[in-house]
Amino acid sequence: MDEKMHGTARLTARLEPWMEELLGDPALCAELVESHGSPVNIHNFDALGRNVSELRTAAAAHGIDFEIYYARKANKTMGALDRAVREGCGVDVASLNELRQCLDAGVPAGRIIVSAAVKSKALLEVAIDSGVTISLDNEDELRDAMELAGCKAETLKIALRLAIEHPLIPPTRFGLLAPEWLRILSDGAVASRVKVAGIHFHLNGYAANARSVGIHQALAVIGQLRGMGHEPSFVDMGGGIPMSYLDSAQQWDDFWSRLAQLPDGDESLTWKSDRLGAAGSLPGTGVYPYHQRLIRGGWLDEVLGYVPESGTDSIAEELRAAKIQLRCEPGRSLMDGCGLTLTEVAFTKDRSDGVPLVGLHMNRTQCRSTSADFLLDPVLVHAAPPRRKRRFESAFLVGAYCIEEELLLRRRFEFPAGVAAGDLIAFPNTAGYLMHIVESASHQLPLAANVLWDGNAWVADGIDGVKL
Repeated sequence: MDEKMHGTARLTARLEPWMEELLGDPALCAELVESHGSPVNIHNFDALGRNVSELRTAAAAHGIDFEIYYARKANKTMGALDRAVREGCGVDVASLNELRQCLDAGVPAGRIIVSAAVKSKALLEVAIDSGVTISLDNEDELRDAMELAGCKAETLKIALRLAIEHPLIPPTRFGLLAPEWLRILSDGAVASRVKVAGIHFHLNGYAANARSVGIHQALAVIGQLRGMGHEPSFVDMGGGIPMSYLDSAQQWDDFWSRLAQLPDGDESLTWKSDRLGAAGSLPGTGVYPYHQRLIRGGWLDEVLGYVPESGTDSIAEELRAAKIQLRCEPGRSLMDGCGLTLTEVAFTKDRSDGVPLVGLHMNRTQCRSTSADFLLDPVLVHAAPPRRKRRFESAFLVGAYCIEEELLLRRRFEFPAGVAAGDLIAFPNTAGYLMHIVESASHQLPLAANVLWDGNAWVADGIDGVKL
């Protein structure tokens, strides 16, 4: 594929073959935008099976009981849900609508866990009535669930969300420390009403050893729970399984090196010399690590092979000895290679001081997570024939919201062959979180449509017809 666009400091995206084939067909790209609007989220879920297999192979090498629960919040499409279930995954849901959609799609209750950070009474009621496992975050949630259960269920099937305590692991808003949970469960009125099915924890960041520490602590709690008469069967280490968007570690390092040397006010790399969350000598602290050496299978191998400071057995050996299943809830790393976002160029112009701008028919929430920026180079697809004369050697990408800082990406981009209204720009590998996690319909602009490859054609995904 001819390179028609790249960052002033290059961050070349890793593309799946289906992405290269699609973006090499300007007429098909234009047809998709014409049919579905700009932007359009385009999905092919073939890579999901490969990602699942990589994790399972790593777990099998350690001889552990292992299950994957797809984190539905990472991508809202019904296609992603259907493919994950076909690959034998359970589902981690974070809202009432996600739960209802899973149940309506026929996902068995035993293959669903509710892990929502804040749980409404309506969500708890449906979870209790359907018999899915509820990961409870705190005592208030537990009391609410017990009140709602009333006489509907003799016991509540729950997981305890455990806050991991370790000098190298930052404090967390999620869960309670082990002594707190054990105190709560020592209350006879509680103990008689709940069945602790497992321990669940959520950690920020992607360090393998942090997960190992979490599993080790969870297994210690399981030992105490068994002494109280409970029969927990799993530890769920949540998500945060790393992936890598870039093949080149050198590009990733060079970008941060150049950004660190950028004088204030110099916009040759970023809008208004934005440091993108870099904290002093710590580059990349405000963004997802778009290049990582250890991902998925290799990362899980390291988690399972770790020997805690206080022990002689590896984490895998501890799990086998305790006869406990390990679960995980990947989202981004399952969606790796499964989607891109395609948008149309609306205009080219200059800022009042002469800085070049390229306007796109989309807003910044349609390709963004909680990260300070999306650090991949988009792919430019020239319209054939061009609608306008192409211009610009470099420019910033701006979006549809009526605010001064409506930057789609905060980096500057080069256009060796120019760019014009009517051309198309693709944001690669956006299926995991980047399409949906913060998307907004402000200004009453519509949310992006979602399409998927069904094996024969590009078709509309069912989620866009769902009334929330």
